[in-house]
Amino acid sequence: MAPPFLHPKGPEHMAKPATLTLEDGTTYYGHSFGADGERLAEVVFNTSMCGYQEILTDPSYCGQAITMTYPQQGIYGVNHTDMQSRKAFAEAMIVYEHAKYPSNWRSEGTLSEFLVEQGVVGICGVDTRAITRHIRVAGAMRGVVSTEDHDRASLLKKVKAWGGIDGVDLAGGVSCDQPYVWPETPWGPAADPGERVTEERYRIVALDYGIKYAILRNLFIHGFDVTVLPGNSTVETIMSCEPEGVFLSNGPGDPEGAPYAVEAIERLLEMRLPIFGICLGFEFLGLALGGEKYKLKFGHRGGNHPVKRLQTGRVEITAQNHGYGISRESLEKLDVTVTHVNLDDGSAEGLHHNNMPVLGVQYHPEASPGPHDSRYLFAEFARMIKARRSSKPRKPKAATK
Repeated sequence: MAPPFLHPKGPEHMAKPATLTLEDGTTYYGHSFGADGERLAEVVFNTSMCGYQEILTDPSYCGQAITMTYPQQGIYGVNHTDMQSRKAFAEAMIVYEHAKYPSNWRSEGTLSEFLVEQGVVGICGVDTRAITRHIRVAGAMRGVVSTEDHDRASLLKKVKAWGGIDGVDLAGGVSCDQPYVWPETPWGPAADPGERVTEERYRIVALDYGIKYAILRNLFIHGFDVTVLPGNSTVETIMSCEPEGVFLSNGPGDPEGAPYAVEAIERLLEMRLPIFGICLGFEFLGLALGGEKYKLKFGHRGGNHPVKRLQTGRVEITAQNHGYGISRESLEKLDVTVTHVNLDDGSAEGLHHNNMPVLGVQYHPEASPGPHDSRYLFAEFARMIKARRSSKPRKPKAATK
């Protein structure tokens, strides 16, 4: 039976067909609104109502096809300022409807044009509510989005032959190639001191496993002078920068797919440097401390996840994007305190080491767009470095005649 590619509003609305097939054989027929081609990916869903450009350019989405639950996407267009990395890393985008005529004074083009430019396959006109409900029940699964092949049996064969992202080092593929110094505040050059939260500066290294620009901007305004190094940098390279602390960035995929990162963090822990990790960096940190990884059924992705800070009882609304986690039970057996828990499923969302200046959170405190409830964590990292500074013995002043 031929797929139902006829548009309900008539032939003038016709677009090139596109097809999504999941590994269990479930197939959706729609229309292309992005780049031509075929992409194998893990199919996930995101509950954010806005921020589609930031999501597409977040390296944490490498290897994934993103189903947006909010039905209309592209309403305010795209622009170069909202990029979160050097390019779009998502494999494909799945939406119900996209805006052909965006309305926003900052818009520099349409979402469709952006997908074509970035080489991201897009499928629209499919029931994203049905896809989301299916993934919630069956779990995140492998899939293929194609504008070239629309035969279900053929697409299913390709999906089953693909090994997926488990155990794959995706972080190494999105990291920077060369070290660089981050030069910006949230929206421009670092020349304006009025953008800064503090005038005191702290020298840190950020290990790039797929770092977002919003993280680097927040680090800068909270007092950090940041040197970004590739995620596979050796401890010797890290220490040659003479850092006062180390930041472990977000990133895509399975934390066990990058054992080099865990090994480096284990050595850094022995040096008792202040360390702050988020998202994939939190997972690497958890493994280095002795925790155990597991895969979530359908992941946490969106800008509205409730997390309880156990120290205060306060509930923070958080932005999240991860498909793996560190077992709360395994962390509670270690010399760490679980500081935050997810109110939807009780999973561990934060930790603080009991005897070392080490903290981490599974979510994204830098969310932009998104909630700002958790940005105090950057200040907490600064306090750890400041405390370490003050605990060091001061060198005696040279004698004067």
